Amino acid sequence: MAGRNGRTVRDLRRANRTAVLQRLYFDGPLSRFELGPATGLSSGSVSNVVADLVADGLVEEAGSVDSDGGRPRTLLRVAPGSGHMIGVDVGETRVRIELFDLTLTELARAERPLAQQRYEVEVIAGHIRDGIAEVLDTAGLAPERLLGAGIGVPGIVEHTADRGAVVHGQTIGWDAVPLEALLRAGSGLPDTVPYLIDNGAKTLGQAEMWFGAGRGARNAVVVLFGSGVGACLVTPEVEHGRAVEWGHLTVRVRGRRCRCGALGCLEAYAGAESLLARWREAGGTPPEGTDEETALTAMLAAAYPPDDGRPDPVALAVLEETAEYLGAGLSDLINLFQPERILIGGWAGLQLGSRFLPAVRRHAMSYALRHPAEKVTVELGRLGPDAVTVGAAILPLADFFARGGRRPEPAPEYPLPAWRRSLRERAPR
Repeated sequence: MAGRNGRTVRDLRRANRTAVLQRLYFDGPLSRFELGPATGLSSGSVSNVVADLVADGLVEEAGSVDSDGGRPRTLLRVAPGSGHMIGVDVGETRVRIELFDLTLTELARAERPLAQQRYEVEVIAGHIRDGIAEVLDTAGLAPERLLGAGIGVPGIVEHTADRGAVVHGQTIGWDAVPLEALLRAGSGLPDTVPYLIDNGAKTLGQAEMWFGAGRGARNAVVVLFGSGVGACLVTPEVEHGRAVEWGHLTVRVRGRRCRCGALGCLEAYAGAESLLARWREAGGTPPEGTDEETALTAMLAAAYPPDDGRPDPVALAVLEETAEYLGAGLSDLINLFQPERILIGGWAGLQLGSRFLPAVRRHAMSYALRHPAEKVTVELGRLGPDAVTVGAAILPLADFFARGGRRPEPAPEYPLPAWRRSLRERAPR
């Protein structure tokens, strides 16, 4: 039965389970007594929900603490082995696949290098399917135990009713690729295990906001700086973040041609691919036959040699120009969205790191409006190179929490009669 606000008893029970699970997940271990104020639920509701979650194997005891003059209070935590997720990062140089337990402890990983940045759809889909099979086999885990596989990809992800997640990746030559349907067609995963696909910058942002440098911020922008650049905007209205194609903001009219085909995009000046190309065009000598990560390491060593050696003036000049372009791009984010924090992640951002950051920060402040610039901090992300993969695994985890810790049920083969739908709505959950 639905109440005045349209919520059923089942909705209320699911919301209560979600509230308790999330508090235990982020703040646990906690006692039943502490869960009341933390969730806003009555002591009776907390006891009922905890009993359900313990019976489902999602929550377990984690020791006890002394109370003020009474019996010790039992602590509760989310059971790590009660669920498993896969996170996939379709990156610029490799596809990384990781298996996690419910507390996001890594259990297994696999990597598939991308030779010469090959983005053929079937190649990528094959890497994902094979990598999932490999990590499951390594951990000895049955596919049925997965909550889902989250996948971070470059490009715009459109969620459709008939074809699932469709990827529009203009910079990698993907035009309306039905990636979810392709993965499902050759998958060894049961139909009850969902593929959840989203933009890689968004999965990076989700990871940093849940576990990294974004914790506690209400308004933040998380920047993915790799071969190209992208960003994720997080606000109270967009709690889980929204990917924005920041790399294709025009920073120079009739400028360099971007890999998307347009002229003057930020990505044509600030991404690692363009950075290395400009070093080469200016007379630099990137090592031949290496991937971008190795070449960028060589460029940094040339610009900032160890032991106070003589820097390569060409490499240094290109890096300084890149810092200004990146700072100017950040100033647009500051002026448009007025965030509390800007976090820079991605393999290139982390590799450039603390040596590069002061110049980026200085340029961002000089180009931005004074009032929002005074209120923002610009810093590096804290989760390292696996942040996109962790964020991808958060996609099925967040979905699991939203359903109150219940797995998806198989779709019925035929429409249920009205009387059976009514009974299911009223059944205890």
